[in-house]
Amino acid sequence: MKIVHTEASGGWGGQEMRILSEAAGMIARGHEVTLVCPPDAAIFAAAPGYGVPVVPLPIGRKRLPNLLAFRRWLAERQRQIDIVNAHSSTDSWLAALACATMTDAPPLIRTRHLSTPVNTSPTTRWLYQGACRHVVVTGEAIRQQLVRDNGYDPASITSIPTGIDLARFVPRDRAAARRELGLDVGATYVGILATLRDWKGHTVLFDALDRLKDSHPSLRLLVVGDGPYRDRLDARLAAIGLAGRVDFVGHRKDAERWLNALDVFALPSWGDEGVSQALMQAMASELPIVTTPVGSLTEVIHDGETGLVVPPRDPDALAAAIIRLLRDRECAARLAAAARRLALERCGLDTMLDRMEALFRRFARPERA
Repeated sequence: MKIVHTEASGGWGGQEMRILSEAAGMIARGHEVTLVCPPDAAIFAAAPGYGVPVVPLPIGRKRLPNLLAFRRWLAERQRQIDIVNAHSSTDSWLAALACATMTDAPPLIRTRHLSTPVNTSPTTRWLYQGACRHVVVTGEAIRQQLVRDNGYDPASITSIPTGIDLARFVPRDRAAARRELGLDVGATYVGILATLRDWKGHTVLFDALDRLKDSHPSLRLLVVGDGPYRDRLDARLAAIGLAGRVDFVGHRKDAERWLNALDVFALPSWGDEGVSQALMQAMASELPIVTTPVGSLTEVIHDGETGLVVPPRDPDALAAAIIRLLRDRECAARLAAAARRLALERCGLDTMLDRMEALFRRFARPERA
């Protein structure tokens, strides 16, 4: 198949990583895949590293010239494209309007990565239930939300969580990982792997650490990731006097090595989550995990079975869960082992690619499927 992905977002996070990992996986299976995105987007710069061909087009805003630019590009190639997969709001609208104003346009699939509520306006309903042939979401809770709150046809939406590289994220010796990274072998590390955005819960984790700093002097926080909220997080740490206990290591292409150095993984998000890639990576790395019942996170972290689940924005509950995992190593090991088993069963990259490939074939042009 010849597949086109569109992405209007200029940022970098799990959504962009999924697009590129999925595209690279489809290319490896023999499909032709092209990404269309703004030239100043982070995904444009990252695409060559994944081996994904990328076309720069001004689709970052909902403007008539941007619609016309994308429509011209699509019209020149429409018979050579079997399916278009849009990912963010802006490019979904541009793709939908372009396809709606063309004869014999390629089928449009919309992937929705986040759990943010979708408005109930007639125009948005047209986008999801008329312009798009099908909607993909990254967690069953998001699918149920669209059916329940928006009244969308359940048959028009499929949940396909992001897959991770199970050969890359594996358990390794913790002390050896710390020595390789130059970390304190004798410290206790709680870690988070996430883009630095407010709703990922970094400040909640800071407040939990503040409650534990006196009783656990060796406890440190390892923050892997980068993003627009770094300055605010620095200010928050300075205000509570914890800057010396938190290590920011930025965005890392070797995230698996940093996960291997942790005692506990925490993702205390309070909004906008599918099934988090970072959460699945921590599961595959066989880490004890604390998270929140937000979006689709509890589709893989079952409280007391594959991790601990605490209320969002509750630093006291988060601190108590972290201490439980640090003190009860038998419980921590049991939860971590169960999380890894579930990751191996359900979270692999090939599982995602199999399901996306089948869905694309279902809706692609009949002569090419």
